[in-house]
Amino acid sequence: MTVTAEDLARRVQALEDKNEIKELKSRYLRGCDRQLPELVRDCLDPDGCTIDFEGFPPFKDRDSFVNVYQEMGCRPGVIDMHHGQNPDIELTGPNTAKAKWDLYFYNIDLGARTMMQMSCEYDDEYVKKNGRWWIKKTASKRYSFFLQQVDEDGQPTIAALGDPDKSPISKKAD
Repeated sequence: MTVTAEDLARRVQALEDKNEIKELKSRYLRGCDRQLPELVRDCLDPDGCTIDFEGFPPFKDRDSFVNVYQEMGCRPGVIDMHHGQNPDIELTGPNTAKAKWDLYFYNIDLGARTMMQMSCEYDDEYVKKNGRWWIKKTASKRYSFFLQQVDEDGQPTIAALGDPDKSPISKKAD
């Protein structure tokens, strides 16, 4: 099989684009974990993006999402750990891509005295503008959920297993 210079250039560009998308998703998750709302904002397309995470209302722009993220996730005593893995990235055009990611999420909320573990799948779309990749659309679906409440003596109790909508703690927020 003969490989042309153009073929090699396309293959190298595809590798670079996929790597840049992986780095973008890593920056986004790191921003969430480190309570860095400006880093989170800087990963989302400034010209408009859609965020639709199961269990939350959908957002049509990055600022409204980041405002809610700051309110809920950027508090002392909230410790988040997002582990994005198993990326399945498809370049759909020279400046567009889509991907599926698995997410392992763990949250400790010292104020609420809870520990939550969840697995999700991200379904993302990306756009490249001026040589830079942005998250254009991100959606998530939950696959597993485990919530523990910790009493004053430090003893955990299972508050929800499997279905977060049946959690007595989530009903308290209503």
